Order: sequence, then C-alpha cells, then structure tokens
Amino acid sequence: MRKRGLVYSIIVAVSLISCVLAVSPAAMAAFPEKPIRLIVPFPAGGNADIVARSIGNELSKNLGQPVVIENRGGAGGAIGSEIVAKAPADGYTIMMVSASHVINPSMQKSLPYDTIKDFAGISLVAEVPTVLIVHPSVPAKSLKELIALAKANPGKINFASAGNGTVGHLSGELLKSMAQIKMEHVAYKGNGPAMTDLLGGHVQMLFGSMPSALPHIKSGALRALVVTAPKRSAAAPEIPSTTEAGLPGFDVSTGFGLFAPAKTPRAVINKLHDEVVKSLKQPEVRNRLASQGAEPVGGTPEEYDAFVRTEIAKWQRVCKDAGIKPE
Repeated sequence: MRKRGLVYSIIVAVSLISCVLAVSPAAMAAFPEKPIRLIVPFPAGGNADIVARSIGNELSKNLGQPVVIENRGGAGGAIGSEIVAKAPADGYTIMMVSASHVINPSMQKSLPYDTIKDFAGISLVAEVPTVLIVHPSVPAKSLKELIALAKANPGKINFASAGNGTVGHLSGELLKSMAQIKMEHVAYKGNGPAMTDLLGGHVQMLFGSMPSALPHIKSGALRALVVTAPKRSAAAPEIPSTTEAGLPGFDVSTGFGLFAPAKTPRAVINKLHDEVVKSLKQPEVRNRLASQGAEPVGGTPEEYDAFVRTEIAKWQRVCKDAGIKPE
C-alpha cells in the first residue's frame, strides 16, 4: 500500500508539472497584459529620452499596451539602472540606456548593481556617432594634420568635454593613447557650456554628439575633422570616418539600447526584441531617429550583451591607460 501511494504521488506530481508546462507558453503568448514601464535613467529632453519616446510610441501600438516613459535621472544613470536591476523580472519594467551604462563601471567604484549580471539585453536600438570638431582657428584641416600638430606641440592643444568620465572626455583619452599624443582635458559641467567655450575659441576641440554639433558645422562656426566610427554617418556623409582618416579602430559612438532585469523569461525578451525590430522599420521612427543623428540597429539580445561586454572592457582599458581611477 505504501509503494502504491508513493507511485500515485509521483504520477500526480508529474501531471501537475505537465499542466504547468502546458500553460506556460500560453501565458507567455499573452504578454503584455498591462502597461510597461520604460525607465530612462536621465532627465527628459536628452538623446536617451528622445530615442526612448520614439521607440516607445511604436511599441505601444504593436504591443497593444501603453509603454509609459519614466525619467529617473541622477548619478550618471545609476539611479534609474538600480530601479530596473531590482524590479521583478517579468518584462513590465525595462530600461533605455546610453554610453554611460558601459562607462560607469570604470568611473564609479561601488555601483548598486552588476552591470553585466543584473540585466538582460533586449536590443541595441540605435547608435549616435561622435564627431571631432575644432574651432576654425585651429590650423589642422584633417585628423592626420591634428595629430601632427599635437605631436609638434605636446600638451598645448586642449579638448573640452561635458565632464569627467563622459564620452567626450574618454574619447579624447582614447585618441591620446592611440595616436600617442599629449593634450589637455578641460572638463565642463555639461555639453552646453563646453560647446559655448569652443564656439568662443576658449578651447580648441571637442568630441561632440552629432545632433549638437551639426548646426555649428553647417553654419561654418566649427570645423568637423572626422566621425569617430568605421564608416561615414548618414546624417553627415561629407565627414570622413576615422578609418578613412588613418586611425582604424578608433570607434566611439553612443549606443542606445533596451534592457530588462536579469532572469526575465526568454520568451518575453524575444517578444520585446521582435517588436523593437518591427518598430525600427517604420519610416516615422527612422526619420525621427535620423533627425537626432541616430542610426537604427535592432540587433539580437545576444549581440547586444556582447556589445556591452566589449564596450565595458574598452573603457576600462582607456581609463587604466589614462590613469583614471573610479571614485
């Protein structure tokens, strides 16, 4: 009797597991059944916010549920990222990140999350290349001439940035390392003041985002030397790439991508990824991204996770070479 009861218990348990497994795909197919929070770990109005709203509006249509943008800025994106890292892994809280996500591990000593282990990539949505711009008083007309000028005048050329640890700062450090030149970094409290001083000739060069730099390039107020990418940008096809300019491997762009908390079910990740790719094919979305100098990507979750690991390692090397230590 005892054996028969044990066998009966095993049969019941197996039946229950089978039922759960049978229901799970249907449950996953129903996702989403309520609104999705899309955390942007930066203030409203910035590039990450614009990209998030561009893709969020289309996702709302495709998913049949509102995608609610929630700006949670602070600490270089770490505050919003912590919220997502600790959110339930059900796909109803996701996040749009920028380059700070892969730079923060090199600049912040104690992040309240693990940048790799606590997130699951959904897709790299878009990339905005950085453009190297100089004041017209700088005699260099090309990257090759700028490097020659810097070598002939070690430490006399300065470059501005929006602050320590920003893409603009570390781009300058990467150029110093790869070209073996000496330049002085001038940190500002934001891109606006840095651009203002560059326009005034108080600093000589700046690695800027395409949206903020293009108006000044087109007006002739500033000169563009290169787009810091392997190929030219569709937003400014007249500007050569770093590969063309003789510095292959100098690849700096701001990647805007979507993450979910780690352990989010794969079926949910795949659903979100598929809808992102579908959204990026819409002319309205592509045109809005293009207006920001952004180029749609839509890569797989695996590709995005690999991209993040590569970028983290790159900036760690740059910071180590420059003697920059996390604070």
